[in-house]
Amino acid sequence: MTRPHTPPAATGTPASDAERTPPALCAPVAELHRFVVAHLAAPGRAWLGQALHEAATHPGIHGPISVWELRLAEAGRRCGPAHADAARVLILVAARAGLEALSRVYAQGTADERRAVLHALPHLVPGPDALPLVEDALRTNDTRLLAAAVGPYAARHLDAHQWRHAVLKCLFTGVPVAVVADLPRRAHQDAELARMLGDYAAEREAADRTVPDDLYRVLALTGSAAPPPHRADDPHGKES
Repeated sequence: MTRPHTPPAATGTPASDAERTPPALCAPVAELHRFVVAHLAAPGRAWLGQALHEAATHPGIHGPISVWELRLAEAGRRCGPAHADAARVLILVAARAGLEALSRVYAQGTADERRAVLHALPHLVPGPDALPLVEDALRTNDTRLLAAAVGPYAARHLDAHQWRHAVLKCLFTGVPVAVVADLPRRAHQDAELARMLGDYAAEREAADRTVPDDLYRVLALTGSAAPPPHRADDPHGKES
């Protein structure tokens, strides 16, 4: 008799790196759903299935709060921290949340729910109409919110001035530039970004502070030459 296939996480058999590594939250929805369902325990799978069914059956905004909005708040408890962000994105997509619904969740939700909105934007908003949400997130110092804000939606729709300042904000706050979507393409041959990076590096040097390695990584992408980085063990500088 042929035995049914069981996801690796349920059998205890070691999973491959590809099976263990979650897809990016901007990945195709089917891929995101497949991964989350394969790695949730049975109660979490059942809850997510019900939440997605409710969202698909009653999409959009209904009254003071929709059922699917309540499920966003439950996702951390039901799915655990490793899969809550993906579950929230899937619920938003299933609910076909438009700009009004996304704006409401962002304005009224927790930091976790705000991040989910930002991650869901590439799936739900084809044009630049949701940029005010990204711009609001870029004004915060919440590093997880900032990391969500510089995803594919920002890469696609932020103008050059806003995008350069978003990159600088990542450097100021310690958000790794690896999370900035489409960084190589947007930084390529950007002389103004190179100038801004050079000014920031000079300010750090003048204050006897180390220059983040990430700054030199971005500067290299612009195609501009850079002086050697000022390291923490440099006898002429000190660690910030």
